[in-house]
Amino acid sequence: MSKPKVILVACGTAIATSTVVAHAIEEGMKKRGITVTTRQCKATEVPSLAADADLIVTTTPLPGNLGKPVIQTLAFLTGIGKEEVLKQIEEMLK
Repeated sequence: MSKPKVILVACGTAIATSTVVAHAIEEGMKKRGITVTTRQCKATEVPSLAADADLIVTTTPLPGNLGKPVIQTLAFLTGIGKEEVLKQIEEMLK
């Protein structure tokens, strides 16, 4: 089995929103046969945590170039475009 991909999930406070997003990503990737580990954090913590992540998914704008792919989306909260974002995550993790 391959090593799980690490997805950093960021929102404003790292409580409710990032929990919803992290669970949705985990379920979506599981259905696609991709093993992921999600780590939740505040948007302000991303620069110090980005090095250990394969991908960053955020619900709020992040500062400059973090050296990792970033997806900024509200799709997991609104439901609009959720499948498209899951497909984008899948492609980025391959």
